[in-house]
Amino acid sequence: MLRSTFIALSQNKSLRSFAERTSLGRKLSSRFVAGMTVEDALAAAESVNRQGMAVTLDALGESVLNESEARRSAEIYYQLLDAIPLRKLNANVSVKLTQMGMDIAPSLAETIVGEMVEHAQRADSFVRIDMEGAQYTEATIAITERLFAKYPGRVGTVLQAYLYRTENDVERLLAQGIRIRLCKGAYKEPAEIAFPQKADVDANYVKLMKRVATSGTFCGLATHDGKIVQQMKEFVREHHLDKSAFEFQMLYGVRRDLQRALVAEGFGVRIYIPFGPEWYPYFMRRLAERPANAIFIAKNLFKN
Repeated sequence: MLRSTFIALSQNKSLRSFAERTSLGRKLSSRFVAGMTVEDALAAAESVNRQGMAVTLDALGESVLNESEARRSAEIYYQLLDAIPLRKLNANVSVKLTQMGMDIAPSLAETIVGEMVEHAQRADSFVRIDMEGAQYTEATIAITERLFAKYPGRVGTVLQAYLYRTENDVERLLAQGIRIRLCKGAYKEPAEIAFPQKADVDANYVKLMKRVATSGTFCGLATHDGKIVQQMKEFVREHHLDKSAFEFQMLYGVRRDLQRALVAEGFGVRIYIPFGPEWYPYFMRRLAERPANAIFIAKNLFKN
């Protein structure tokens, strides 16, 4: 019930407008959003790097209305890609296709992201194309494939374990050597295309997690689930798997205790650092994924 409520709230335009304009809203979001500016994000990345963790920077924003907005969004990523080597950060970037004009024309988004990946190649960096709702899944995978063919090793994407199709998509991408970020999924999808029960999503995630980690293609395992992390640690030990074959990926502000513990045990950990004024949909999806986050925020809202 709470998950459905938070997902519905993530699409409420009036509440979004109010939240993103108020200081209270920004205070609520600060646990999971690094700040409003590029400099805020870079400072957060430096702090996370000092703790022994890699970073992916994500300029928040989703569907844009015209090409000029899409290109302004892309310009933020050029700033990030240029700043990463200058500041000697262990970091890359993550981008949504809808932020780059996907809903205007898929060809526009592919062009803009293609230029971004070319820029990343010159900067010796990497672009992760985020996965959005299921209506974008096939197009996102296809665009990633075409860009990977032009810029091998410079682009990857995200697959969501709650979709029935994902097992086939895993094999499709691994056959090309495309890096996968495996997550459970944060959108509400119908039972016709997605596992409706959490236990089934978890089981599929664990199966696919083991597959990608032993594929020979470096992958990211995006989870904050302590039980799943423990299963992976046991799998590594039992199969003598090199810890460098994969990395755990977690969100800024979520399960910091687990992040630190994994680093101490010698596992690679990458933190997704989102930033920017358009934080509201992202924030609500984080609450949907783990409603306990809402309780934490409520308890700590007025603490220093």
